[in-house]
Amino acid sequence: MKAFIFPGQGCQKEGMGKDIYAQFPKAKELFERANDFLGYKITDVMFHGTEEELMETKNTQPSVFVYETILALCQDDVKPDCVAGHSLGEFAALVIAGSITFEEGLNLVLNRALIGQKASDEAPVKTGMGAVIGLPDEYVEKRIKEIWEEVGEPLYFANYNGPGQVVISGSRKAVRAACKAFMKEGAKKAVPLAIGGSFHTPFMDEAREQLGAIIKKVDFKPAAIPVYQCVDALPHTDPEEIRANLIQHITHPVLWTAMTHNMAKDGVTEFYEVGTDDTLEKIVHRMYPNLHQQSLLDVPTYFGKVKNFKVVKEVN
Repeated sequence: MKAFIFPGQGCQKEGMGKDIYAQFPKAKELFERANDFLGYKITDVMFHGTEEELMETKNTQPSVFVYETILALCQDDVKPDCVAGHSLGEFAALVIAGSITFEEGLNLVLNRALIGQKASDEAPVKTGMGAVIGLPDEYVEKRIKEIWEEVGEPLYFANYNGPGQVVISGSRKAVRAACKAFMKEGAKKAVPLAIGGSFHTPFMDEAREQLGAIIKKVDFKPAAIPVYQCVDALPHTDPEEIRANLIQHITHPVLWTAMTHNMAKDGVTEFYEVGTDDTLEKIVHRMYPNLHQQSLLDVPTYFGKVKNFKVVKEVN
């Protein structure tokens, strides 16, 4: 079985999609559909914008969604048997599975970005996120509760990215205190991330309500292939289950570790990362070194046609 896996926010890069636009008529059509829908040229930002422009709220998440969705839709060489997206990547996965349309996904992603940013700006304390690598998940879970009590400000688990590789989220003060503590306690790495906001935590409760109201208006279709969703790590095709999980998505931790385990348990032997780099590939490779991982950019019969396209090295 083959799985397409879609990374989330943070994989945006200057020039993303420029060569695909130039080489493939179908890609050009989809990029222009995105421009028309948004009412501004997201392609100008993606192809020619600076890193700072790509980091603007209205640009970051739509850029990642558009790029990943088009990357998957504009190739015929590999067909997935299931899909999974990490956080923001779940919206592209739903499009590829046929549960929502390209425009519906883009609308949800844009609203997700704007509503999430507003919730972050209006939070009672300044919030942020931090990456912790090299400590057992159970240890981090126990310690963030203790650090919350010590600092007196909230701290949560945001992402389970892989064994010993997690993201914490909460007040900036608590995140900084936790990162310092974890480095003293043996972490290989524990650093605050350049992200303003506390995503996948109760800080997003109001955002969940607002985005949930928009999600409820979308006509979800039964997925043609299973979609492993972030909130429960299980495969879904039923539209109402998909809708309910997507509403919880913005406040619930991303269970990527469990998602990867479940895909492998269910028979997935080939993972194709649909993104700009090999972030998820590396996680899967550490967990299942004997399974096949590859960037979709590295499918030769398709992307061999693209001149001067940066190809990510296959992980064997």
